[in-house]
This record gives sequence, structure tokens and C-alpha cells, in this order.
Amino acid sequence: MSAEPQALKPADAVTHDWVARLPARVQPYLRLMRLDRPIGTWLLFWPCALGLLLGATEGDRPFEGLRDLWLLVLFGIGSVVMRGAGCTYNDIVDRDIDVKVARTRGRPIPSGAVSVRDAWLFLGAQCLIGLLVLVQLNLFAIELGLASLVLVAAYPFMKRITWWPQAWLGLTFNWGALLGFAAGTGMIDAADAMLYAGLFFWTLGYDTIYAHQDKDDDALIGVKSTALLLGERSRNWILGFYAAAFTLVLAAGFTEHAGWPFVVLMLAAGAHMLWQVHALDIDSPERCLKLFRANRDTGALMALAFFAAGFLS
Repeated sequence: MSAEPQALKPADAVTHDWVARLPARVQPYLRLMRLDRPIGTWLLFWPCALGLLLGATEGDRPFEGLRDLWLLVLFGIGSVVMRGAGCTYNDIVDRDIDVKVARTRGRPIPSGAVSVRDAWLFLGAQCLIGLLVLVQLNLFAIELGLASLVLVAAYPFMKRITWWPQAWLGLTFNWGALLGFAAGTGMIDAADAMLYAGLFFWTLGYDTIYAHQDKDDDALIGVKSTALLLGERSRNWILGFYAAAFTLVLAAGFTEHAGWPFVVLMLAAGAHMLWQVHALDIDSPERCLKLFRANRDTGALMALAFFAAGFLS
């Protein structure tokens, strides 16, 4: 039994999770990283993997065994710690907002489980690990990774100034598509730019679904989101976002001469997006959370498609 009161857990946390079985004093820090909710780590990792896999088809460059597997491991570690760092920073900035929102008032900082000072120290430790991962890459990829910090630093403030914070998240969360490609090839090309653009629209779709959980609280406290902006039109907009995502990601593969196995698996990913739109109920927070989490599988299907492009085409 966890020593942490259930009331202190975020409302959308998994009821039974491995974090709850760890010593009570470390649980708030792991929850600050969202390790009890791994979906965000998956959504940060898949763009890195997709960029790397797309790069493996660049000029018929084969997937280079241990080297590319090592890069995947690095991106996995980086996704965990940098997602954790981003969440920690976001919670520091948003602590006065989070305490007013039902879904977030149980987070470690607004609940008092972690002090702001300790959160800053913990953020620094996570960023140090992220830097150690980043310096394993080539110089261009290192510079590209450092450039992403501008997007990360600005993100928590976007909900205060624009109805489109989900768009900024799309720019930020999918930077790994550029980083993964650059780590494998030492450059960025048109195909990778299309992949980044496609994943941007994917994030616009799934994070609009996610934002519908908070729309009532957001309206009361005066923060903005695409869920509030689009309202009852959200289903059609999300369909459009997903259509753009599918088209651009497909085009990225075609630009690098991906074959029919890529197309078949991308059709499966597209069908998964259509299922989300069909199943969406914007007035059901539980359904919105379920569909948001389902994007782990959407990303996996796209990764399989690019893997097939390198091995089966």
C-alpha cells in the first residue's frame, strides 16, 4: 500500500501503478516526472524513433545495427528525463493555476508534496542527465537539441496568450523527428521537414482531445486551449488535423522511396486516427483520456511503417 494519500494523486493517474509501490519519499518526485503516466514519454519518443527510421532510408542507408539501436536507447532515456524535466518546469510555472483545476490540484507542487525549491533542484538534475545523453550525438544534432530549449521554456506560457497552445506543443514535442533524423544522417532534408509537419498536426489532434478534459476549469480560470476555441466543432477540426498528419507523414515516406509495406502500415495508422474521431465524446473526460492515451499505438504503427520501409521495401 502506498503511503501517499490517494487524494494527492492527479485525477488522471493510473489507479495501480509501479510508482505507488516505491518508498513514499521518492513518489512525489517520480509523479512530478509523470512516471506514473508514461503516455507522454511515448509521445515524445515516437517522433525521435520516426526521425531515426526515416533517416535510415535516406539514400538507401540501411538501418545500421548496433549504432542505430544505441541511438534508440539514447532517445528512450532522453524521452524519459526530458519529458520529466518539461513536466517539472511546467508544474513550477503553473503551480498557481494547477491548484484551481480539479485534475491537477493533486500534483506534487500544488499539493505541497514537493517544494518549489526542491522542484528547481530536481529539474536541474534531470536536465544534466538529458545533456549527458545529448552530447553522445553528432555536433549538428547537439546544436539542434539545444535549440529546442527555447520552445520548451516558452510552452507553459502559451495557454495564457493564445488559443493555440496545442500548436506550440506540436512544435515542441515533435522536435525529436528532426533530432532523430539529424542523429542518423547529420542533416535535415525535405522529407524530414514533412515528417515534422505531419507530426505537428498529429499533436494538434490528440492534444485537443486531451484539452477537452479541462475545458470547464480552463474557462473558469481564464486560460486558453483549442478545446475551448473549437468547442462543438472539435470533431471536424480533429479530423482535419489527422488528415493533414496522415498525408504529410505518408509524403515523407514516399519522398524517401518507401514501398508498399510502408503504405499498408500507414493505412493502419490512419484507420486508428479515424477510429479516435469516430469514438470521440468531447463531454466525457474519461473517453477523451482513453483516446488520448491510444495515440501510443498510433505512434507505434507509424514507427512500424517506417521500419518496414527500411527492411521490407
